[in-house]
Parts: sequence; C-alpha cells; structure tokens
Amino acid sequence: MEKLGWIGYGAFGRLACNHLGPHFDLVVHDLAPSRAAPASLEEVAACKRIVIAAPVQAIGEVATDLAPLIAPGTRIYDVGSVKVLPVEKMREALPDHCEIVGTHPLFGPQSAVKGLKDLPIVLCPLDGVDVSCESRFLSERLGLEVHVSDPDTHDKTMALVQGLTHLVSKVVAEIEPTMAPYTTRSYDLLMEAAGLVAQDSDALFKAIEKLNPYSADLRQRFFRSVKALSDKLED
Repeated sequence: MEKLGWIGYGAFGRLACNHLGPHFDLVVHDLAPSRAAPASLEEVAACKRIVIAAPVQAIGEVATDLAPLIAPGTRIYDVGSVKVLPVEKMREALPDHCEIVGTHPLFGPQSAVKGLKDLPIVLCPLDGVDVSCESRFLSERLGLEVHVSDPDTHDKTMALVQGLTHLVSKVVAEIEPTMAPYTTRSYDLLMEAAGLVAQDSDALFKAIEKLNPYSADLRQRFFRSVKALSDKLED
C-alpha cells in the first residue's frame, strides 16, 4: 500500500486514521510523540503524500519544519476549518517543488459516530493541482460527499455555515439548559446542534470565529440583531 504521512493525532486524527488505515500504510507523527503516533517527522517527510492535522494556529510552524525535509513532488494537505490562512502559511513555508491541497472535512468524531457515508468534505487545490484521484478515493472508497472549491469561496461559505452555528451553539451551551419533560422539534434540533460542538476544542472554536477573514462581519451582524431584538422586547 502507498505510504501516507500524517501529522497530528488528536481526536480528528484518530478518527481519520481509523478510516484510512485499511487503504494506506500510515506513518503517524504527533507534536507530542506517543506510542500511538511513533514516527519521527523525518519518517513522515519521506512520504509522497502528507496530511497536516495540527490546529490551524500551528500549521505554518509544522510546514516550516517539513520544508527542508520533503522531496520534489510531495503533495501536502491540511484539514483545517478555515482555508485562506492555512494555505497562505503553507505556500509561504513550503518549497515550490511541492503541491498543496487544502481540505476541510465538515465533520468530526461527534458527527461521524455512524460512519462517514455522505458526510461532506471540501478540497481546495492550489495552482491547478489535479485532485481527481483524491475525489474518486474519498467518494468511492470512503463514501464522502466531495466538493471542490477555492480557499476564499470556502471561507465565505463557512463564515455562515460554521461561524454562525458554532456561535449560537456556544451561547446555548453556556446557558446550560436542563432536561425538559416535553419539547418541540425545534428545541430538539437546537440541543442536537449544541451537543455536536460541545466537545470541540477552544482552538477549533477560535479558528472558526477569529481566523476566518469573513467571520467577524457576520458575528457583528449577529450581535447587532440580538441587541435589536432585545431592545424591541423591552418596548
């Protein structure tokens, strides 16, 4: 089997490696080395395909460490929840002889408990990189719903899709609603959304809200709308 280098063995890394293990000879390195991710960065760098599954805030640093180690033609992926910043950091740090593909799996351990079938993933190839092979593998072998986009369009879309939903869900979680003896369908859906993001790391939430260049405007509009509604209810 083809070797696949993987950097970052957190909750998403473990989920992804479990599903990729039957298809690749995985070479796994973590920023905090462990028996579960025993490979060195040099061993990962020897692979022709490498996935950086570190937090968005650390992708530039990881790419800088990889840069002097990788061979020409190496294809580098990330799995961050935003795309403009990570691909810029990778483009700055990595040599011109490698290929860069930003990716965003729009799921995590909580939303993939029943498997990967029909869950969405976005591919953002840079500089005309052909991702037809990746698209076929992800759709035919893993059952994912594959979308190809560019980093800017991705972040504009995710400012609404993730930025707004994570913001609302965080607020709901902070209220700490108690179990109700009877509910409505809309309440159940709201609690389900809050539950899906409850285990997300603070780094992920900050990446979605602060590192997406389009999230700030949407967030301000949201808070203005909340204040306007509050003022209206006070009349």
